[in-house]
Amino acid sequence: MTSITHLDLTADSATQRVVKDEAVHVQFAHEPGSLMSLEGPNRYEPGDALITGATGERWVVSRDRFNAKYLPHDGVEHGDAGVYRNIPVVVLAKQMHESFSIARSEAGDVLHGVAGDWVMQYAPGDYGVVKAARFAKVYKPA
Repeated sequence: MTSITHLDLTADSATQRVVKDEAVHVQFAHEPGSLMSLEGPNRYEPGDALITGATGERWVVSRDRFNAKYLPHDGVEHGDAGVYRNIPVVVLAKQMHESFSIARSEAGDVLHGVAGDWVMQYAPGDYGVVKAARFAKVYKPA
């Protein structure tokens, strides 16, 4: 398994520019904890968003990042549990051809992927891992 550190997809010719299009169900944490996503553990603090995606996967987004990336949907008030839609933003993605691991952020939770999964770069030092089947369902070329 390859351990990826200090990744910069802006200079990688295999990188794709993609946009996520998804409605998700959100609850907000009342106390610290952890949930296990398909890619690894996701620790959270009170107020962080606990997200269930359209394909059933679960993950955590810090409250600051959540507020900047998601809008309430179907009559939900911002900050209440319910359905939210991501704000379309171009992100960088690279499909990996071997098993790998990468930290979500500096000293963050370590995520794992297998051959065919995608490593995502949302911003410098801000990474994710998306399983191949989910990537095909919710990401579109930018």
